[in-house]
Amino acid sequence: MESIERNGVRIAYRVEGSADVARPWLVFSHSLACDHTMWDAQMAEFADFRILRFDTRGHGQSGAPEGEYTLELLADDLKAVLDAVSIRRCHFVGLSMGGMIGQQFLLKYPARFDTVTLADTTSRYPAETRTVWEERLALVRSRGMDAIVPSTLERWFSAAFRESHPEEVGRIGRLIRSTPVAGYAGCAHGISRINLTARLRDVDCPALVVVGDSDLGTPRPMAEEIVRAMPRSRLHVIPRAAHLSNVEQPAEFNRVLRQFLVANS
Repeated sequence: MESIERNGVRIAYRVEGSADVARPWLVFSHSLACDHTMWDAQMAEFADFRILRFDTRGHGQSGAPEGEYTLELLADDLKAVLDAVSIRRCHFVGLSMGGMIGQQFLLKYPARFDTVTLADTTSRYPAETRTVWEERLALVRSRGMDAIVPSTLERWFSAAFRESHPEEVGRIGRLIRSTPVAGYAGCAHGISRINLTARLRDVDCPALVVVGDSDLGTPRPMAEEIVRAMPRSRLHVIPRAAHLSNVEQPAEFNRVLRQFLVANS
């Protein structure tokens, strides 16, 4: 992993894929309580692109300072990484928190994305979900990340996948468990306050919105709301998938992403 330092915080990233400088860039942004390895199942399929994966502030090998993070702060972290790697334009793929960072980035730096793929994410949370986030944060602060691993895995994967793929579910469970409490809490503060829907009407960028048909965390109506708001967007529902649709159904996720990129390249 390489890294940059931004205002005293390390942001780690990895460059992979094609070495051909004429190939387009494809940037992946992970969910809360994961890291860049969440995208492992996409790497071989998209090796013809130049690929950037990074660990969001508070996760993986990036720094996890105490305090409340904002989506704008996380978007500016992404911009700093893109600038450091000399990526002027890219195709962006973000899931859950990664999709929220992508929306904020697109609104602030619209000229940097050729396309945006927003998977299993939302553009706003209802006010009543604030209580859910506060309860979750109180739990991890008092008992550590172990306390939310079982319930998180139940939301993130269907029962059938949890039963048939225990090793992969266990791998994601270890990512959740190893996330620093400060990083989880800092990012949760920012994403729980997302409220970007009304601003998406001004976005002029091809957008693919993906959602697992069994996603409990950011269900289909949230994806549909994004599509209604973004003029150049379309929805794709992935069957037999919950929140981490790229992990649970990688072949279908890769297929629809490839189709979208080819159509907009």
